[in-house]
Amino acid sequence: MSVNVNRSVADQFYRYKMPRLIAKVEGKGNGIKTVIVNMTDVAKALSRPPTYPTKFFGCELGAQTQFDAKNDRFIVNGSHEANKLQDMLDIFIRKFVLCPECDNPETDLHINPKKQTIGNSCKACGYRGMLDTRHKLCTFILKNPPENEPGSVKEKKEKKNRKKDKENGSGSVEAGNHNDIDAPDAVDGDDDDEDWAEETTEEAQRRRMEEISAHAKNLTLSEDLEKTLEERVNIFYNFVKQKREDGAIDAADKEILAEAERLDVTAMGPLILSELLFDENIRDQIKKYKRHFLRFCVNNKKAQKYLLGGFECLVKLHQAQLLPRVPVILKDLYDADLVEEDVILSWAEKVSKKYVSKELAKEIHAKAAPFIKWLKEAEEESEGSEEEEAEDENVEVVYDSSARELKVETVKPDKPDEEEDYFDIDAI
Repeated sequence: MSVNVNRSVADQFYRYKMPRLIAKVEGKGNGIKTVIVNMTDVAKALSRPPTYPTKFFGCELGAQTQFDAKNDRFIVNGSHEANKLQDMLDIFIRKFVLCPECDNPETDLHINPKKQTIGNSCKACGYRGMLDTRHKLCTFILKNPPENEPGSVKEKKEKKNRKKDKENGSGSVEAGNHNDIDAPDAVDGDDDDEDWAEETTEEAQRRRMEEISAHAKNLTLSEDLEKTLEERVNIFYNFVKQKREDGAIDAADKEILAEAERLDVTAMGPLILSELLFDENIRDQIKKYKRHFLRFCVNNKKAQKYLLGGFECLVKLHQAQLLPRVPVILKDLYDADLVEEDVILSWAEKVSKKYVSKELAKEIHAKAAPFIKWLKEAEEESEGSEEEEAEDENVEVVYDSSARELKVETVKPDKPDEEEDYFDIDAI
């Protein structure tokens, strides 16, 4: 796992303050679970509730978690190595502990469940800002704020007592110094009318409107993640459809990926894109929207499988035009690096009725047979000598529309500078 963490800061935790995780695997079969023995000590060093990093592990691993604070047992279902959990803890520290400005760990979270916001303040540099609440853990934090945070029962009681003291004219110095570090303005205190009357300049009004928009956006993000998978897929479908209708789809590849990641439907993205961006002219559209699909399919075999499912659905809609062209379209997807060889071969091994009827699926697989045969032979030949591989570079598969099948032809090798452009998806 690649961990983007400032090692010097993390090492300070391990060397001077925070013990390393100790994990113990218990149970057998489906009842196996990993108990983090010293989570309380670790969380204390981080100044965070022990439920937060435990739940973070569950979110990252897609596993259920259990908390038994009384008996000091914090559990992640499944068998997980301590080193792997330690790497994930580094990510948790980066996202939810370290100051984004100075990388200092002396920070406080300020949770406001009412406004669905999580503020962050640093005692070292004075930074005050808002956390990005798109991570699944934020939903848990908003529902389970630590004691003394805005919105907690104790906090509400103290506010009520301070209000009574103020009305009775007996406000104490202690009440006035409730917190050494105030929460960020956007998350601290109630929405009193006098706060809105303090500044009436255009700049102040603009700033307040931005805060309202940010709060509404964070609330929407949290609400969307609580929806069912079907509802989130529909939200993503409508998002892409609107981009297409607005004529903004060509340059929206990054936005589309970001929306899929926000809704946690990244793997299914190619299935939706196939429906909205492809029709009987799919061969031209693969070239046009290659970048859109690459963002989902690179190093994601599950997304590639969904793309093949979307292709089957498309053949169903345009059967007369596309069924005879199945092998050449599969080769287009393969040549564009949208579907890897092993994914195609795995798809070819089993006829599925997941997307289309079994009868149509059999026809699609039958039409794809020449390409699958070529792909297998090419794989076998690639294991030969370097001399044979050099000869194979002058051979390509072409489609003869009259013969309706793939054939091998010898072609002149292209010059190096005339090769097809290589897309580095991370550099786009």
